[in-house]
Amino acid sequence: MISSRFSSLRRALVTGLAIVSIAGQAWAQSAPKVKFATTAGDFVVEVYPDKAPKTVENFLQYVRDKHYDGTIFHRVINDFMVQGGGFTPAFVEKKTRPTIAHEGREALSKGLKNVVGTLAMARTNDPQSAAAQFFINVKDNAFLDPTLIPPGDPVPKFEYQGRVYENTPRANLINSPALFGYTVFGKVVSGMDVISKMKSMPTGAGGHFPSDVPKTAIVITSATLVK
Repeated sequence: MISSRFSSLRRALVTGLAIVSIAGQAWAQSAPKVKFATTAGDFVVEVYPDKAPKTVENFLQYVRDKHYDGTIFHRVINDFMVQGGGFTPAFVEKKTRPTIAHEGREALSKGLKNVVGTLAMARTNDPQSAAAQFFINVKDNAFLDPTLIPPGDPVPKFEYQGRVYENTPRANLINSPALFGYTVFGKVVSGMDVISKMKSMPTGAGGHFPSDVPKTAIVITSATLVK
């Protein structure tokens, strides 16, 4: 009787592990990959539609449309990030589709943070202004992460940058531009050595940018979905 019980338990455990393994493989296969061929070398990113669906679809559509082909990494800051996807080598900004809704908090709640190697959407001071440009973190940039808002309305207690706020209307916190952060939606899965090379390149003024432009242009020759 005991032997039969253990046999049943073992079968259940093996079956459970098999399901987990299959689920893990399915998850890995469901994360699209994009290969960037650049004049500094090639790298591949993996994106997560289960964590930031609108952001990922927006990014992949730009890839399908060949928007990134022929653009440059126009902003490179060692110990911070490398940014590209918006300008030609002549510093002409490419036309984009309408901006996308900010998904930073949703992505953060599912584990995506601005750490080394992650891919995030660039934007202006307007949290809802992200379109095509992206950046890759070259260090852990926790200050770029969105701020999760505690439950309640009003929120009984909220701490931010050393200050404590009490009984704050929830809408005030949800809509505060300073608390949105930046939406992470993928990461570099190969070619991080190329990103390290990029971040160390000499920079200066270029086009209408007063600083942080690589003196030797880093051009994206192609961005393609990996089959």
